[in-house]
Amino acid sequence: MVIDPGQDAVADLDALLGEHRLKPVAVLLTHGHIDHVWSVAPVCGARDVPAWIHPEDRDLLSDPAKGFSPQTGQVFGGLKLSEPDDVRELADGAVLSLAGLELTVEHRPGHTRGSVTFRTPVEDFQVLFAGDLLFAGSIGRTDLPGGDHAAILRSLAKTLTLPDETTVLPGHGPQTTIGRERATNPFLRDVAPHAGPTRGL
Repeated sequence: MVIDPGQDAVADLDALLGEHRLKPVAVLLTHGHIDHVWSVAPVCGARDVPAWIHPEDRDLLSDPAKGFSPQTGQVFGGLKLSEPDDVRELADGAVLSLAGLELTVEHRPGHTRGSVTFRTPVEDFQVLFAGDLLFAGSIGRTDLPGGDHAAILRSLAKTLTLPDETTVLPGHGPQTTIGRERATNPFLRDVAPHAGPTRGL
């Protein structure tokens, strides 16, 4: 699975796929901002695979300027993107079975209205693909169209119920864990004051 192919992703992705002799089965999108969807149409089109996105962000696939302030949006005003031929909509709580893996979709609005996370099952080594919800030492911005600070705090509170050992792969920056962010992330002090569950308890 390819998650959030941004600008200039195609060449590096082609090299990686060729090196490891891999064939993608789908493109998964955590949200619709252009730095996460720029290359979705060419990646899907070249390999005839579907793209999955939450319906609240689907319009950003073809009109990325909607995701920015009017001033910033002017920069992308002439940019024409298109949807892939096969776009499928994500629903909260859905379980995707792709390439022998299962990922649970969780709608986590706040950064955008259609932001989602993808996580592997708890009983396995748990990984959370967080998009721009949670970063190492920070959280997603909420000052762009579709952003909502109160909503992202609610989304974070739900996400922080995951086990401390959960590996978080953010949309930007280094990986982290739920436990590390709960203990050290200054933006989460009022969101999750208590430790979360530990796997196996």
